[in-house]
Amino acid sequence: MKIDAEITFRKLEIFIAFMEKGNIARTAETLGISGVSVHRALHTLEEGVRCPLFIHKGRNLVPLPSAYTLLEHSQEAVALMARGIEETRQAAGVGQGRLRIGTLYSLTLETVPRLIMGMKLRRPELEMDLTMGSNQMLLNMLEDGVLDAILISISESEIDRNRLEVLPLFQDDIFLAASSTFPLDTSKLADLRDYHSEKFVSLAEGFATYNGFQEAFHIAGFEPEIVTRVNDIFSMISLVQAGVGLALMPGRMKKVYENSVQLLKLAEPYQMQQSIAIVFARNRELDPNLLALAAEGRMYARSIIDTPNAVL
Repeated sequence: MKIDAEITFRKLEIFIAFMEKGNIARTAETLGISGVSVHRALHTLEEGVRCPLFIHKGRNLVPLPSAYTLLEHSQEAVALMARGIEETRQAAGVGQGRLRIGTLYSLTLETVPRLIMGMKLRRPELEMDLTMGSNQMLLNMLEDGVLDAILISISESEIDRNRLEVLPLFQDDIFLAASSTFPLDTSKLADLRDYHSEKFVSLAEGFATYNGFQEAFHIAGFEPEIVTRVNDIFSMISLVQAGVGLALMPGRMKKVYENSVQLLKLAEPYQMQQSIAIVFARNRELDPNLLALAAEGRMYARSIIDTPNAVL
């Protein structure tokens, strides 16, 4: 038998509530809708079933035996569909008590802790798994559904805006970094050509500053001597601190390492910025956990605008 289009789960929910409350006014109050909406739902449901469900006694609707039969099956159908939707959402990793977030290593100093603290206030029952990696690795994990949201540099990546939602957080300048003992001329901006004889430390391919590093030295017109490539920014900073080599580094690292690492702004031809953003799948934009993360991200972005000298 083909089910009439007038029979919807919403109307069945209103019908179940009416059968429990016994009259239209109490049903409307319970559901937060008007009495007219309750009456219309019951009337069109009756038309969809194509048999009488109620009789009028004065101004009251009195259920017939057919209504009690429909009630029994409606309760089963609504409960079954509710379980089905919940299991479907779980299979898709949506709306669960766990949020899998990927981030660049450098964002764990300030940005990620603030977002997590805000999220715990919004959704205290939510558990968050944190994965750190390169820009490209995190983007691949998001594409594969291994992560729910990522914090990356979108200026270093090709983002499919038709499938991915992007929430900008802040922009960060890239600096020349040297150990505190290196004779860095801070009286002028860093012209990379002046450092052609120096050794450098670099992040590996796929990390946020890798492409910018390559482009900057292409503009400078020489291939830098790279002592080593590392897979996280903290290892790179440790090598810079030890005097192993110079590096290009985002300004957000300055506060933590200001006593052991010097940062000098790049000269105009080499200047670059990273645009840091939260990225997640557009088809999950109504996921309550991601909505909470997006709301917290917007608050964070506004705080950066309001306090432009804040350390990122």
